[in-house]
Amino acid sequence: MKTTIIGGGGRVGSCAAFALQCGGVVSEIQLLDANQDMAEGEALDLVHGSAFSSDQLIYAGDYDRAADSDIFVITAGLRRKPDESRLDLINRNVSLFNQILDSIISAGFKNDAIVFVVSNPVDILTHIATQRLGLPWRQVIGLGTQLDTSRFSSFIAEELRLAPTQVRALILGEHGDSMVPIWSSATVNGLPIEGLPECTPAFQTKVFDRTRGSGAEVIKKKGGAGWAVGITIRDTINAIALDQKRLQPVSSLQQETYGIRDICLSVPTRIGRTGVIDQVEIKLWPKEQLGLQNSACTLQNTLKQVGV
Repeated sequence: MKTTIIGGGGRVGSCAAFALQCGGVVSEIQLLDANQDMAEGEALDLVHGSAFSSDQLIYAGDYDRAADSDIFVITAGLRRKPDESRLDLINRNVSLFNQILDSIISAGFKNDAIVFVVSNPVDILTHIATQRLGLPWRQVIGLGTQLDTSRFSSFIAEELRLAPTQVRALILGEHGDSMVPIWSSATVNGLPIEGLPECTPAFQTKVFDRTRGSGAEVIKKKGGAGWAVGITIRDTINAIALDQKRLQPVSSLQQETYGIRDICLSVPTRIGRTGVIDQVEIKLWPKEQLGLQNSACTLQNTLKQVGV
């Protein structure tokens, strides 16, 4: 499976490429970036380790060479300027994203290609890609709250001194301030976390507040996320490449799940080689369902503000 990473010279794109190389599932990784030297440097660095990792074709390319890609991963994005409003940043990233989509369209793409949006605001950009590319909605996926879910589960494990791989806890809705923690389905090794005496309302608030603020914390301390987002990108691409039909909290155009439609956000979503197989409506607590609907309203308002 050929994967093209647009923004492959940047922090997120290069971390995703490294995670995909270590995963060894995709057969071809193309790095594409506005800074050609950075893309070539990252590709060269990866190739240097290929003898001890996996047999893959890894290189820096361009849009014409990307035309036959099975998956387009869009990680390119602009950083927030000092004193810049969130809306101004969104508008600048929407403008850049539209230029990327124009380049993909001009180069052409296979009718069964998957477009995987990682750039922020991921839900808004996933919505725009779904509208503009002319692909079936099932073939356009956003990373959504997959990273938030990994952070949430990891923090629960850390606080309760549990094995991280045994904790399963979801974040749904917007990848942003209106994200929703789904404590009702949180488990450790299949057992409800709610049943643990340590899982008090104060504990839940503490862990979720840390999760919601973790992106800003990483930006403050090292400039931006990289390794964790690379792992979550790899997991989603592997689910597609291997047709695993895995249930993941990725963003896609909603089709009446929890009464929500015509907006991209994260709900439990089964994904495989064709993209979204179905959006699964698991039972939520009433406050969780209300939070998810409020998240949809927040995103609808943002769409109106950016004129989409």
